[in-house]
Amino acid sequence: MAETAARKQPGAPKEAAARKGPAAPKELGRRERKKAATRKALSDAALELFLERGFEKVTVAQIAEAADTAVTTLFAHFPGGKEALVLGDDIEREASLAAAVRGRGEGESVLDALHRFFAGRGIFAEDLDNEFRKRVEFVASTPKLRAYARQLWVACEESLAKVMAEETGRSEDELPLKVLARYVLEIPDLASDAPDPRRALDTVFEHLRRGWPGV
Repeated sequence: MAETAARKQPGAPKEAAARKGPAAPKELGRRERKKAATRKALSDAALELFLERGFEKVTVAQIAEAADTAVTTLFAHFPGGKEALVLGDDIEREASLAAAVRGRGEGESVLDALHRFFAGRGIFAEDLDNEFRKRVEFVASTPKLRAYARQLWVACEESLAKVMAEETGRSEDELPLKVLARYVLEIPDLASDAPDPRRALDTVFEHLRRGWPGV
């Protein structure tokens, strides 16, 4: 299932990256820190109200009031409205998917990297803290949020196909690659219905490796 924040994946860096050493984290300026704090306050207020009253019974005005901000500010940070307050947007997903593929370990296939990426996110992750797990389970049990989460993942199809093409030396217009990108991005929604989502994730990638052995 989808969730609001990416989780850093383990794995050996590529040789070139290892030679450069880890990049120093960029320090946020005052404006960026304020924006991040506002986004967190809005997201936290929304989740608290949703869990207490139900997704449909909470308005954006109530969320803005709980976060002590204006409705216009809420939409400035979350144009997608109530759904985006819980799930974020496709930009984070696109960046995380690209980083997982481009930053995979030496000798690691693209599919292996994507498998590891999803295994550390949302309902598939085994080490979620209680707060994040509540968010994940709430999304899984709320039809509108599940539909929005699927929409966000599928919106990454073109960008994922492009980065896979770059990393495998294929054309991004190649239909089998586009099909693979679509299959991969449907996994969070499809596997979340399984009694054991993590096992379902592993099974799906096992079949994908058979169909696309060169990826």
